[in-house]
Amino acid sequence: MTQPAIAEGLLAWSPNRGLTPAPPQGGRLLVADSWLLRDGRVRGFDRHRERFLRACGECGAPPLRRLIEFWHDIAAALPRTGEWFPRVELAAGSLELRLLLRHAPPLRTDVRVWAAGQPDPRTVPRRKGPDLDALARVRGRASGTDADEAVLIAPSGVVLEAANASLLWWEDDTLCLPPPRLPVLAGVTMALVQERAARTGIRVAHHERTLAELDGREVWLVNALHGIRPVSAWTGRPMTAGPAVRAPEWRQWLDDIMEPLPDH
Repeated sequence: MTQPAIAEGLLAWSPNRGLTPAPPQGGRLLVADSWLLRDGRVRGFDRHRERFLRACGECGAPPLRRLIEFWHDIAAALPRTGEWFPRVELAAGSLELRLLLRHAPPLRTDVRVWAAGQPDPRTVPRRKGPDLDALARVRGRASGTDADEAVLIAPSGVVLEAANASLLWWEDDTLCLPPPRLPVLAGVTMALVQERAARTGIRVAHHERTLAELDGREVWLVNALHGIRPVSAWTGRPMTAGPAVRAPEWRQWLDDIMEPLPDH
């Protein structure tokens, strides 16, 4: 029976041996998925599973039954105490399935965003994994402007998302996000937010907006690690961050819906 892991590091998976420690690996990832794990609790674990399995299926490997076995072993191996930011991986070339176990970095309740508007560098924008290095370079440039994140834009100037987060904003009482026809990643946390809005009678609208049109609005960056982070400052252009009126209550809701990992 697989016991929960307690140390950071990379674990490679095989059908015969399960998860075993492996040396650090470089190289491109075909698929990746990650989430916040706090004392054995996570948001949308099944959704991350389905997104990972679907993305692996798009790559043509491995067989579904192997992926299900891998995920079963992942669920058993994840720690039940502490704050972690695990990542599941499908490596390019070898098609090796892996678990990268990492302690969670410090979590932020707000975010400073570089508003210069970065051309989208991704080659596969709807699949998480292949473009992680390119997105890390974008975030590195943002850090040079005293920002935590950067906004990716389409050639038309329309806002897409942030380097490592979905982007949404409020226009009066309407929750707004980029249209799904644009090259954006289907964020798990974004989907949870949209569903809560629908349940509670909040209007949701898809709009194409430029960065300038977000000036003064309550803007959120949303991902599985930090949850909801309202933009507290824009750098790189004269823009004002709108007051985060709605964010605290939504952040509390996201914390409250964390559920225990399945017991297998």
